[in-house]
Amino acid sequence: MKCIRKRRIFSFLIAMGCCANLMCGAVLTAHAEVIDYKAEAENNKYLPVESNEIEGWPQGPAVSAKSAILMEANTGTILYAKNIHEKLYPASTTKILTAYIARQNSSLDEMVEYSSEAVNSINWREDANIGIKAGESITMEQSLYSLMVGSANECANAIAEHISGSIEDFVKLMNETAQELGCTDSHFVTTNGIHDDNHYTTSYDLALIAQKYFSDELLCKMSDTASYVLPASPTLSRELIPNTKNKLLPGKEYAYEYLVGSKTGYTDVARQSLVSCAEKDGLKLICVVMQDESPMQFTDTIDLFNYGFSNFKAVNVAENDTSYSVNSNSLFMTENDILGNSNPILSIDSKAYVILPTDISLEDVDSELSYENLNDGQAATILYTYKNQPLGTAAILYSQAVSSFDFYAEPAALSEESETQPQKNIAKNTAASFAANQNVLFLDIKRIAIIAGCVIGLIIVALIVYTVLHNRKLSKRRRTIMNRRRSRSRTKNIIDFDRYTNSF
Repeated sequence: MKCIRKRRIFSFLIAMGCCANLMCGAVLTAHAEVIDYKAEAENNKYLPVESNEIEGWPQGPAVSAKSAILMEANTGTILYAKNIHEKLYPASTTKILTAYIARQNSSLDEMVEYSSEAVNSINWREDANIGIKAGESITMEQSLYSLMVGSANECANAIAEHISGSIEDFVKLMNETAQELGCTDSHFVTTNGIHDDNHYTTSYDLALIAQKYFSDELLCKMSDTASYVLPASPTLSRELIPNTKNKLLPGKEYAYEYLVGSKTGYTDVARQSLVSCAEKDGLKLICVVMQDESPMQFTDTIDLFNYGFSNFKAVNVAENDTSYSVNSNSLFMTENDILGNSNPILSIDSKAYVILPTDISLEDVDSELSYENLNDGQAATILYTYKNQPLGTAAILYSQAVSSFDFYAEPAALSEESETQPQKNIAKNTAASFAANQNVLFLDIKRIAIIAGCVIGLIIVALIVYTVLHNRKLSKRRRTIMNRRRSRSRTKNIIDFDRYTNSF
């Protein structure tokens, strides 16, 4: 019996040892995964940065994010690009699209009811939430604050149901809206970014969505708020206080002075993602980092913002571009001009500007005219590029008193009077044409003058040729008449002679 007991004890100890080894192995495996993530993030620093390959372009920092972009919000100019079209998981940064759509399709005082599906379809232990209960209601404004501050997943679902009637229909709206904004590599499956293999986007597409999101002042405020209070009410059983985990916000560890707003995202598969906006010295920059590791999503974002503000500038086109100009002569701009209009016929939009590296000027960039996708009151668009890198556009506007004309003019100094107005620019290097789908006629004065001169020259040559040929014809006719007269005279003389000789 003692022997049997000893064997059982020994077997039990062996079993316990095996369990301990398995547990240690699991812990070591989990620890190894963390180490691998960190190593992967470190290796990401050596991935190529496409924007650094542009000749003469300011060299951007090496970041640990697998994909990153820095875009100027108003012009869409890309200042920094690293794997910006690689499809990755956005996690909770998805919510900037949900919030943008909600702002476009609702008012802040609308009551949002939280259904059982909206609340119970999330994992309460693992997924971010604010603890609202099924059947409770809060306003759309409170829902949006909870969505952006507390990253509440149930709020995203409830907002979706309120806007579209169901989560599925709202997801369709998300994909339609993304396409309208120019997103080509995105597909959304959830309202909140909870992981799904078919829910993906790119840093470039997220930047396009962020352009719209950060154009809304209230949304900017929501994504720059660290804490928000939802007081108890007849439709809310208890006070709720959503808090952010975003360390870029004021008072946080990586608070950024020029921040406009920011939204974090994280899942075990997606890793860390961050969409942010900052504004300084006339530049409004959007930064997106994806598949990063904490806290480097914050430090990478700060490094990219600092890179953008230190190496680029906003340049007003109308005030600085001398390539498109027209003199203030009596033909185009006087009180008694032939068109009866004292204003310039054409001018560049005084609010248009482009983004340039600090060490280059507009004289160093290329530009061309486009007549496609014109808006009302717009004659053409000037497209600016540097080494094929888009820098921004400027609209050429025309006076409402006349039709849209496109006059060619060489660069010229303007009078002091015209210099006070930024309306000094005219299109160059264009052909006379009709704008596509527009009832607008474009005239190139120089080319028209050349053509008119050629036509007049041809007319003169034709007149000379006609005159010469006509004179020759008249001369021939005259000779024919003279010959006939001479022939008749000879015939008459012969007849008279015959008569005379016959009389004898």
